[in-house]
Amino acid sequence: MKITVINGTEKKGVTYRLKELFLEHLRDSAEITEFYLPKDCPSFCVGCTTCFLTDEHKCRDREYVEKIEKALLEADLLVFTSPTYVFHATGAMKAMLDHFGYRWMPHRPAKEMFGKRAVVITQALGSGEKSAAKDIKDSLSWWGVSDIRVITFKLMSDIDWNKIPEKKRAAFAGRLYKEADRLKKIDYTKPARTSLITKAKFYAVRMMQSNLGKSDPEYTDYKYWKNNGWIDKARPWKKN
Repeated sequence: MKITVINGTEKKGVTYRLKELFLEHLRDSAEITEFYLPKDCPSFCVGCTTCFLTDEHKCRDREYVEKIEKALLEADLLVFTSPTYVFHATGAMKAMLDHFGYRWMPHRPAKEMFGKRAVVITQALGSGEKSAAKDIKDSLSWWGVSDIRVITFKLMSDIDWNKIPEKKRAAFAGRLYKEADRLKKIDYTKPARTSLITKAKFYAVRMMQSNLGKSDPEYTDYKYWKNNGWIDKARPWKKN
């Protein structure tokens, strides 16, 4: 089992502790690759549209993006973590996700994503942990991932892990252990089920790509869909 973890901050605070608790029950049976932001993807997407219109490999930040993408595509389980900053995920997390805009379904989604499972872990001192998780879940779902588990926490006490009441820390750990144990039992040789919502998005985009291809057969996204056979009868969630 391979796990790729994207940490939305380099700070080893509460979010880090929660992530470590989650991985605690998985480490003995998994190969884990971790990235810490912004260190492992330090630059903002500048909106040059090169990845959309020509080739993602020409992105000026490709040396960082390529390493992360490779780990994501090879993983069986994707784990994204972020503390809540002003009701949203960290700026570093958003900056990284922006680099993968070309992997959204209306453009060039990776077929590997349609069978993956993901977990999103967020926390907030008071509120905003759910909207922070949504920032990440939006990208995952539009990448084609259907099986996304969201685990959110309200601290309502202190941002110092050691000052959080022991009873509350134990409750947090229990939730994380339960989810980790569930995931540990899964047979990862079998892809996750693709939901009806994901399929509906796919077919809506397929129609759009078909129309774009009629007016411009050389359009980058259309050629990608055509080459994958998705304009015809092939589907990313089915084995060829």
